[in-house]
Amino acid sequence: MLLGVDYYPEQWERLMADGDLDRIKELGCNVIRIGEFAWHRMESKEGEYDFSFFDEIIDKARARELKVIFGTPTATPPAWLIHKHPDILQVDDRGINRVYGGRHTFCFSSAIYIEYCKKIVSRLAAHYKNETNIIAWQVDNELGHEGSDVCYCDKCKNKFSAYLANKYKDIDNLNKAYGTVFWSHEYNSFDEIPVPANTITTHNPSLRLDFERFCSENICEFAKVQADIIKSIIPDAVVIHDFPGGGPDKSVDYSAVASYFDKAAYNNYPVWGGQMQPLPPHEIAFGLDYARGLKGENFIITEAIMGAQGHNINGFLPRPNQAKMWSYQGVARGADGLLYFRYREGIKGAEQFCYGIIDSDNKIGRKFKEAKSFFDEIRPYGEILASPFDSRVAMIYSYDSLSSMRLQPQSISYDNQREMKKLYKPFYDKNVPVDIIPSDREFNKYKVLIVSSLTVCDDTLANRLKEYVQKGGLLIMTYRTAVKDSDNNLILGRVIPVNLDDLTGGYVSECESIQSESGFDLVGEGDCKGKKGKAGVFRDMLVANGAQVLYRYHDEFYSDYAAVIKNSYGKGKVYYLGTSLEYALLEDIADKVLREAEIATIDSPDGVEIIKRGQDKRQAVFVINHNSFEVEYRGNILKPFECRVRRELGI
Repeated sequence: MLLGVDYYPEQWERLMADGDLDRIKELGCNVIRIGEFAWHRMESKEGEYDFSFFDEIIDKARARELKVIFGTPTATPPAWLIHKHPDILQVDDRGINRVYGGRHTFCFSSAIYIEYCKKIVSRLAAHYKNETNIIAWQVDNELGHEGSDVCYCDKCKNKFSAYLANKYKDIDNLNKAYGTVFWSHEYNSFDEIPVPANTITTHNPSLRLDFERFCSENICEFAKVQADIIKSIIPDAVVIHDFPGGGPDKSVDYSAVASYFDKAAYNNYPVWGGQMQPLPPHEIAFGLDYARGLKGENFIITEAIMGAQGHNINGFLPRPNQAKMWSYQGVARGADGLLYFRYREGIKGAEQFCYGIIDSDNKIGRKFKEAKSFFDEIRPYGEILASPFDSRVAMIYSYDSLSSMRLQPQSISYDNQREMKKLYKPFYDKNVPVDIIPSDREFNKYKVLIVSSLTVCDDTLANRLKEYVQKGGLLIMTYRTAVKDSDNNLILGRVIPVNLDDLTGGYVSECESIQSESGFDLVGEGDCKGKKGKAGVFRDMLVANGAQVLYRYHDEFYSDYAAVIKNSYGKGKVYYLGTSLEYALLEDIADKVLREAEIATIDSPDGVEIIKRGQDKRQAVFVINHNSFEVEYRGNILKPFECRVRRELGI
């Protein structure tokens, strides 16, 4: 099991390396991650390559039995390169050039920048092709993060035009697909088409979705170029990428990016500068499950926190053992390796307030001891944690739908991530594992499938969902599913959900946006008779056509319409949630589904997470107390932020 730290020796005096590496070894590490931001150290002037500094670091690491993950430095181009080619820089949606500084300021459409990247990556890989102490190569750093996923420069405009010409072949095909007759936007050539930068009102939705796809493919192409170079020079290299924390909320399809790598890595930040408190436990778990789903297998946490984090705003300091607890949660949910960010807090540069294992005083303190205790305690479970993660429930998402709903959320209360996490929470609270996977992944093996606002749903996916339920699957589907075609347009002459109304046993008669999460009342009937609650964000006015009504809207105008329906289809069942339910109602439906699917749940106090890994004698049960106070569980007292690992459920 890989256990280590992110180390930036180029940021410190050269004579400090021996002492640093001795301490890193004392910490219990077996790996360090280096190189990802050090282009100038490797090529201080164009064409003058010098890897001697890292040769020395790798030699020192080898002497201490520390392996190395080496990052390509392309996230931070050197100043000399931008000075020579300033048009490498991105342009924002107001048409303003981004200034050199920060990171990821380059444009992914820049052929010049890509050529320079090819050169540095080729020379780096060739230099270390026989270096056995490098066990993995990390391409770039957090691709598409911090707004770097979108650029509106002329290079992007020209490349986008070529992208559209290749896709549509003839401009008349694009005009028809986009419906450009609206507002007299018909184009005579692909060169006339703008990038969807700042304008009056809004751009055509089809254009906006195609631009999202273009930006994503641009980043995929950038990732593939580097991965291919490394593999061509070092065929048996393990190539990874560290995906930013959170979930699928960028203009880049990270599951597509992940396909070019041997293993996904993930940077896990439960709290960041400016947050008064960490993310709720289920949201942290959601991010980890999403990371595991990028390739459908275990991953590496390349950045776990131990200290407070922030760039310009200092962050929340994890309480004693809280960061250790997050480390346990990370490995329990599929990380078979974990590295802390960072070994030592930087004293210069933009990340001075990203505190590490050791602070700027350079003394061993609580955080060092806490990280060491985690490494010592988790190491015996390495073999179990390397086993595949076992889930019976999956939540599927599609990049097109996420983009469509982000571009046109339709309600100021709607947020892709919040709604997905809301649906995820009742399963998390029952300690039921959930895989979060793209919709093109195989899902027939799961007993329960959750679909959240899959608004762009073609006939192929619709038929796959029908087949899944027909064979006995249980499907939870929400409002705004199967609304648009692949061009991001509404569909004439078809009721919503398009091609799924027979599956749901009902259809949408009308709909409205609600600018509140609890804007109206619901009243139960049938299996939910006597129950009531709140809902909001959006509502489909459902007409049951064979389905059983579970809830209706309780108001003077729309009480004839259903809010939630349940339908039997073949051997399975589907629940259609026509609105965003308050948690109590959502929890009740999740309970019904889990009972029908005969999926075992584990009751635990609020804030206590149970995760089972492995099988039979090779099993570990993680009992994690996320609370800042003691909790009793099965006759045992769990201290604040304590995690216990046992071979069976009883503790």
